[in-house]
Amino acid sequence: MSRVRGAVGQITRGTTNTNRLRRVDRWIARHPALRRADDPFVVDLGYGASAVTTLELEERLRSTRPDVDVLGLEIDPGRVARADAQLAEVRAGRTPFAADARVSFARGGFEVPAPGGRRAALIRAFNVLRQYDEAEVPDAWARMAARLQPDGILVEGTCDELGRVCTWIEIGADAVPRSLTLSLRLAGLESPAVAAERLPKALIHRNVPGEGAHEFIAALESEWVRAAASSAFGSEHRWRTALGALSAAGWPVRSRARWRLGELTVPWSVVAPR
Repeated sequence: MSRVRGAVGQITRGTTNTNRLRRVDRWIARHPALRRADDPFVVDLGYGASAVTTLELEERLRSTRPDVDVLGLEIDPGRVARADAQLAEVRAGRTPFAADARVSFARGGFEVPAPGGRRAALIRAFNVLRQYDEAEVPDAWARMAARLQPDGILVEGTCDELGRVCTWIEIGADAVPRSLTLSLRLAGLESPAVAAERLPKALIHRNVPGEGAHEFIAALESEWVRAAASSAFGSEHRWRTALGALSAAGWPVRSRARWRLGELTVPWSVVAPR
């Protein structure tokens, strides 16, 4: 794993957009790793060229944990300086964000530096690993997971530019992946197979025959096509019908209560590289 002036990792393209990470933020806000944490310290690793998604993360999480602390980390010193300038505007009350937002920014990479060696209840690393080689992913996971609290989680994933197609992996403090979640904007959705284009790096090259990720996405697409008749009642109804059929066929689709949001979660064993 490369280093840039002591920080572990590479400078990313920095692409970001307002509300781009709303889907994963909504999922994080309800996760027991945050809700039950004695110290709700959250790290946003690789927030990009603007601080906006880190500020949005804090805003969404404070509804669940008003005592949340969010640290945004970037390797590029220029991005940290820009984020600090944006935070100064927040503190001055010149933005839509709360002036007392519990947010700070610092320079860092996969080593996840934090004041006093503080460990995170949750690390969000989104749109970071896509530029890496697949072989580098386990080491990056291990480095980040080593900075988690015992019950903490790493959320590593990717999304499209507008945040309408998102996928992420939940990883424990032991650096072992637990699940894959897909989250799609249902309005106007033509095919759930679009998620294959935005799979995390550990899976993006595994959407080929013989791999679990390919089999799962193909099964999801098949049920979506079969549920076409129910589209007269709306895309959400069609989606839920497709997931119900997928579950009935034996696929371990979790979090039924969140299907209406365009989400589905499966155990890692379903999609793990073979």
